[in-house]
Amino acid sequence: MDLDLDKLRALLDLLTTKDIAEFEHEDEKARLKIVRGARAQTMTFAQQGAIASMAPATLSSPAPAAVAAEPDDVVDVTSPFVGTFYRSPSPDSPTFAEIGSVVKPGQTLCIIEAMKLMNEIEAECSGTVIECFAQNGKAVEFGQKLFRIKKA
Repeated sequence: MDLDLDKLRALLDLLTTKDIAEFEHEDEKARLKIVRGARAQTMTFAQQGAIASMAPATLSSPAPAAVAAEPDDVVDVTSPFVGTFYRSPSPDSPTFAEIGSVVKPGQTLCIIEAMKLMNEIEAECSGTVIECFAQNGKAVEFGQKLFRIKKA
């Protein structure tokens, strides 16, 4: 994968237009990860040691720890399909899970609406919600991270 700044700018514009918070692509030559929004304004690109810079995002080589697998004590809950992410059953209801909430297996974390069906997404393990990646009322993609849970 060659670093083509025009294509990279076009990708950033598309992600902004579609309000996609996180994008990741990896092949045998390169790894590209873009994270937008309140969590971070960072963009990571590692390609055979090449590092470039570009506004408005910051490009940097990931630290060795960032390339390593996720710690064993956390679980990322991902979207099983494309749809609209909702943190509560209705606009005037409290959210299913907040950062800091203690959850148990089978507990509902959110709803994803797909093809006019409301699908409850449940916790896979006991633990504490430490991060929420998706935005309420926004589209999510298949495999997109929704929550990070620190195992109990």
